Amino acid sequence: MKSEPDVYGIDHLEAETTTLWDGIRNYQARNFMRAMQIGDQAFFYHSNTKPPGIVGLMEVIETGLIDPSQFDPGSKYFDPAARREAPRWDCARLRFGRRFPQLLSLDTLRQSFTADQLPVVRKGNRLSILPVPEPTAHRLLELLAA
Repeated sequence: MKSEPDVYGIDHLEAETTTLWDGIRNYQARNFMRAMQIGDQAFFYHSNTKPPGIVGLMEVIETGLIDPSQFDPGSKYFDPAARREAPRWDCARLRFGRRFPQLLSLDTLRQSFTADQLPVVRKGNRLSILPVPEPTAHRLLELLAA
């Protein structure tokens, strides 16, 4: 799961302990989030920073929540087509897991994985939520422990 550290980073999550992962406005990313289950682990990836990369781990603690920002005209995530009786966007609640001792940079990820193994390394990828296959997740954890 990607976020810009100056908007919402690992420091924010660690301080708050839990967060509502809202504001997802891409149907494919939304569908990946809908596939999440309570207890799933998610890598926290800092994007749009130098260097971008994986900085921590989160746990999914609630799923299938209606994203309240879609109804708020003051929110940058407001969706005028969304209706309370027919919401278009949902979100999940995540809990801080841990911060990794060092960032695992996008450059290192590109050297270690193909786009099929880890979609975030694909050039031009803009999705903020991507699935990580289990074998890849295990390898990432090994790299982060090294």
